[in-house]
Amino acid sequence: MHGPYPGEVRVRVICFVEGGGSRREAAEQFDVGVSSAIRWVQQFHDEGTIEPKPRGGSTSPLEKHAERILALISVQRDLTLNEIVSLLRRQRIRASRSALSRFFARHGITIKKKPAGS
Repeated sequence: MHGPYPGEVRVRVICFVEGGGSRREAAEQFDVGVSSAIRWVQQFHDEGTIEPKPRGGSTSPLEKHAERILALISVQRDLTLNEIVSLLRRQRIRASRSALSRFFARHGITIKKKPAGS
């Protein structure tokens, strides 16, 4: 899926509709989806804006515990993901290996896959 349409296309669609054209005609004229033209005009009428809505997902629940997690690995760098999950659960922080793996990737931290000495 590509990003949002440029503001110029949105403005042209809205001006076309405001000038008396239908939303379907505007969609065909400017080669955009009918549902997009409908949403843009509706958003313009409701909110007075043509800006695309923000994209992206939610933040990880682990982010609110980032200081604690980063403190754990700064004290003992050779902890495995399983050991970190276990330590966090003792502190009543829900975590999984995959969630921690993504957390560390976002923070640019690599974790050993095997315990030290194995």
